[in-house]
Amino acid sequence: MTEEEKEKAKAAAAAGVGAGVGTAGGASVGVLELAAQGAAVTGLSAGLVIGVGAVAGALLGLAGYGVYRNIKKRQKS
Repeated sequence: MTEEEKEKAKAAAAAGVGAGVGTAGGASVGVLELAAQGAAVTGLSAGLVIGVGAVAGALLGLAGYGVYRNIKKRQKS
């Protein structure tokens, strides 16, 4: 496995972990927020909140991995 392939695998893992965390957070926070507002929590509305949480989590995971890579590059220099 080349270094480039290793970096791509690490980025994919970071996005996957972020998506998992985002899904859990989106599910709990989003559904609780909808319930607190008295809105009927339907499968569609809950699914939308969970999906948004997953996307946000994946993006944060990739951003965190990017910061990690920058720090790692600076330490090598």
